[in-house]
Amino acid sequence: MGRWCTARRRAGTGRARPTGPGLRTVFARTAVVAAVLATTTTTTTITALPGATARAAGPASARGAGSAGERAGYDFADDAERIAGASTVTGAETLAAGSTYRSSLPRNGTLYYRLELDAASDAYVSVTAVPGSDGEVTAVDGIRVSVRDADGGSCSVHSATFGAAHSPRPVTAWGSREIGPGANRCQGPGTYYVGVERTRPQDSPPDDWDLEITAATEPRPRQAGATKAPETWDSASPEPPAGEPERRPGGNGFAHAALVGQGAWSADIRPGQTLYYKVPVDWGRQVYATAELAGSPDASGYATGALRLALHNPVRAEVDDAAKGYTGRRTTVGLAPLPPVAYPNRYATAAHVGALRFAGDYYVVVHLAAQVADDFGPGPFGLTLRLRLGGTAGNGPEYAGESRPKGLFEVSAQDRVAAPGSGGGSGAAADDDVAMRAVAVGGIGTGSLLLLGLAVWTAVARRRT
Repeated sequence: MGRWCTARRRAGTGRARPTGPGLRTVFARTAVVAAVLATTTTTTTITALPGATARAAGPASARGAGSAGERAGYDFADDAERIAGASTVTGAETLAAGSTYRSSLPRNGTLYYRLELDAASDAYVSVTAVPGSDGEVTAVDGIRVSVRDADGGSCSVHSATFGAAHSPRPVTAWGSREIGPGANRCQGPGTYYVGVERTRPQDSPPDDWDLEITAATEPRPRQAGATKAPETWDSASPEPPAGEPERRPGGNGFAHAALVGQGAWSADIRPGQTLYYKVPVDWGRQVYATAELAGSPDASGYATGALRLALHNPVRAEVDDAAKGYTGRRTTVGLAPLPPVAYPNRYATAAHVGALRFAGDYYVVVHLAAQVADDFGPGPFGLTLRLRLGGTAGNGPEYAGESRPKGLFEVSAQDRVAAPGSGGGSGAAADDDVAMRAVAVGGIGTGSLLLLGLAVWTAVARRRT
C-alpha cells in the first residue's frame, strides 16, 4: 500500500473513509517544517519551489573588488573570513573547523595554515583556487594541498589540475587527517599544518589566485562498525530521467550552488563558465548524472575536453569527473556508475569510492571550456543536466558528537522539503510533496502551518472518497 490508502469499510456501515495520515500525522509533519523555519530569520530566502533561487548578496568588501575570482565569475561564501597564508609553519594562522576563509596564492612558494585537532575526529580541509580568466594555464597546472603533523609527517596529499582543456576554472583539492584502525601516523591530538601550492609554478600565470578554504571535522561513531568497504553494489548505468527539463540556472560557487533533486534541469552556460548544483544525498543512495550541451549553428571546429562534469562530496572533495570534446553537435557526458553512500567506503583503495563516505549535500559541477568561444562563438549554449538518485535511503552511523559545521553529514529537513524533484512520485505522494514545499516557502507562522496542514488533509481526504 502507498503512503495514502484508498479506503476502508467502517464497521457496521457501507461508507468508505481515507486511511492515510490523519490530523495527528499532518500536524507532526507541519510541526517539523515549522521547527525548520524557526531556525531561519525572516530575511532568509528558502529555495522552495522549482525555479526559485536562494542566494544572498554579500558585501562588496567580502567579494574583493577586482579580484581574480570576480573576473572568473566565482562567487565566494558571503561569510568567508580573510586570512593570510604564511611562508613558514611558524607564522601559520589557525583554520577553525566549521568556518570558511578567503586567501590568495602567489605563483611561487607554499602557504601554510594551522589546524588544532583532537584524537577522536576526522578532519577535512578543502581549497578552491580561482585563477584569472585571462591567464594561460597548462593541463598539469593547478593546486596541491597537503596535511602534516607537527613533526612534518605526511597525513595526506591531494592535487587538482586544469586538465586537457587548458581552460582557467575553479579547481578544488582537499586534505585530511583521519583516525583509522591500525594507523600509527597523524593519530594524536595537537597542531597540524595545511600546505597549499601550485602544482606547476614554472608554467603558471604570474598573477595571484584567490582561494576559498573550508575546514570541517567528523566525529567518530558511537559503536565500531565495518572496517572494510562494501564489495558488491549495483554498478549498472540507469537511464537518465526523461522528459522536458525544468529551468534551473546554476550557481557560481559552492556556497551559492542551486539546490536540485532528481530530475532534468536546464540552464544557459557560456565558454569559461562553471555552474554549481547542490544535491542532497542520503545514506544508501547512488548519484547518477549526465550533462548535455546543445548544438551550435556554427558547427565547425573542435574543442578538447570542452564539457566537464564533476561530483564533489559534502567536504568538497572531488568524487569523480568526466569530460568530452565539442564539435558543435549535441554532446553528452556522464559520470561512471558510483556505489551507494556508506560510512565504510572510506576504507576502499579506490579514491572515487572512498570519497562517498558520508551523507549530506553533494555538488554537481559543470564547466564549459573557454576555448569553445574560438570556434563556436561566445554563446550562451543550452545545457541540460539530468540527475537520478538510485539505491534506498537508510540510516548512517550514530555519531558520538556533532560535526563542525553542525549537520554537515546529514540531509537537513529544510533541503528535503525545498529541493525541487526531491519528492517525485504521483497522486497522493505528489500531493504531500507539493504541500510540504508550499509550507517551506518561509515567513509562515506556526498557526498558519497547522491550518495549512488541516486544509491539505481535508482536501485530499475528500478527493480520495
